[in-house]
This record gives sequence, structure tokens and C-alpha cells, in this order.
Amino acid sequence: MSKRKQEMEEALEIKWKDRKRILGMPISFIRYIVEEERFICRKGFFRTETDEILLYRILDIKMVQTLGQKIFGVGNITLYSADQTDNRIDLVNVKNPEQVRRLLGKLVEERRTEKQVAGRELYGKAGHAGHEPFEEDHSDWE
Repeated sequence: MSKRKQEMEEALEIKWKDRKRILGMPISFIRYIVEEERFICRKGFFRTETDEILLYRILDIKMVQTLGQKIFGVGNITLYSADQTDNRIDLVNVKNPEQVRRLLGKLVEERRTEKQVAGRELYGKAGHAGHEPFEEDHSDWE
């Protein structure tokens, strides 16, 4: 890695990065990056698509590891968020998925504490854009 590239990454405070792996090898054009405040997913070579989500908006983290993935030391992590455009992001075949899941969980909690946002304040926003929770009116009961 060039010195300039390394300096740029340090300036961005990258906490973790990896690529989607094929047979355990990082030979794809899907890159995952976790910075201090956000998660970034970049896909593509000729046409690059970047998805970004603020860590405090992540509601839930799920990890799945099949037998084949265990053999190659990889697994899938799914992030569920309060984001309006994409409330689910899949990290496919990442190395050391258990460690990544723990790191993401820790960073999400730190960002929520820092911003004084409780997870319950975000519920109802993910997958329910513009819908208010159902409330029963019992005023006519006696």
C-alpha cells in the first residue's frame, strides 16, 4: 500500500474494511468500509455504486454462517437500519464475521450514546415510512 493511501485511510479513521470474498479470497469489486461515524458499501468497477449509512441508524445486526462459509472462514452479516432508501444492507462473505459483528455492535452503541439516541426512537421508521403506529381509542369504553 502506498504511503499516501495509508495516510488518507488514517485521516478517515477507518475501523474495519474488507471485500466480498469468493472461496475465501478477496477478489470481487464489492468493498465494505466502517469509519468512525458511518458504514460504506462500494460496488462495481466501471460503474461504482456507493451506499452509506450512519452507524447510529442501524437497528439490528444479523450474522449467518453456513458450513461452507465456516470452512473458508467467512460469513454474511445483515444490517437493518432506519434508512429510508435502503433499510437492509448485506455484507456477503466477509472474513471473521463474528469479530465484525461485535465491532459493528460496539460502534453502533457508541454512536447512539454519543448522539443520545435510543434504539426505540428509531423503531417504526425502518420499513414503515410515513406510517404512524396503531393506537386504539378507548375513550368510549365505560
